[in-house]
Amino acid sequence: MTGMFPVVNFGALERYRVPAADWRGRLTDIDPADREGIPFPRPEAEAATASDIAEIDRLQEILYAQAQHALLVVLQGADTSGKDGTIRKVFSPLNPLGTVAVAFKTPTPPELAHDFLWRIHKAAPAAGTIVIFNRSHYEDVLVARVHGLVPQDRIEARYDQINRFERHLVENGVTILKFFLHISSKEQKARLQARLDDPTKRWKFNPDDLAERKHWDDYMSAYQTALERCSSKWAPWFIVPANHKWYRNAVIARIVRITLEALDLTYPSAMAGLEKMRIE
Repeated sequence: MTGMFPVVNFGALERYRVPAADWRGRLTDIDPADREGIPFPRPEAEAATASDIAEIDRLQEILYAQAQHALLVVLQGADTSGKDGTIRKVFSPLNPLGTVAVAFKTPTPPELAHDFLWRIHKAAPAAGTIVIFNRSHYEDVLVARVHGLVPQDRIEARYDQINRFERHLVENGVTILKFFLHISSKEQKARLQARLDDPTKRWKFNPDDLAERKHWDDYMSAYQTALERCSSKWAPWFIVPANHKWYRNAVIARIVRITLEALDLTYPSAMAGLEKMRIE
C-alpha cells in the first residue's frame, strides 16, 4: 500500500497509539510501568517476542526481495529509555543487508548549514529496506525547544514541516512507525546509576546526561507538544511504557510484526519457465 499507513488494528496495543487528531491525553498521566497491552507473565511475553521477531525476520526477507515497500522506525525517548536496547533486542536478528540503524547526534557544521530535514532525508529507507532511527528529526523540536537553539517561530513552523515531510515519504512507499519510549524520572535515575556502578557500562555514561536530566519537565512538555501535533494517520506515534525493558521489546516487536503483515508483501514472480530449468 502506498500513500497511507496500512489500515490495521493493533488490538490491545491500540491503547498506546496517539490519535491523529484531538488527543486529549497527558503524557504525565500515562504509567511508564504499564503492562496491560500484553498482559502475560514475563516468560510468556518473552516467548511471544521471540516468535514475533522470527516472523519479522521472515517478512523482512520478502520486503527485501520484493523491493516495493520500505519501513522507517523512529525511536525517541529520554536518555536511558532504551533506544539502543530496542535496536539490539528487536532488530539485530534481521538480515543486515536490508536493515540499517542510524543514530542522529549533534548536527555537524555542514548539517547546520542546511535545513533541519536535510540529513534526515538522506537516511530515509530505500525500497526493500528497514531503517531504524535512534533519535531523529524530532530532536529539532525537542532539544532546540528546551534550550532555545532557534527562534520560537521557527520551531513552531517545524511541526507542519515534519508532517508534510513524513507524508511525502509515505506517499513514496515508506511506512512509518514512531515510538516514544516512556520511562519515569525515577527509572532513569536508577539506570544512570547502574551505568556508573558497572565497569562494563561506564562507557555509556555521559556527564551531559545529568545536565539534561535537570530539564526533565521541559522535555516532557516538548514531547507532549510533538506527540499532539505530529501523530498522523500516515505516521502515528505510539507511547510505549518502557520501565520494563522486556515489555518495551514485546510491544514494539508486536506492532512491527502486525504492520509488516498488513503490507502487500509477496515474493517477486520468477521468469516464465524458470521452474522447469535444471542445473547441469
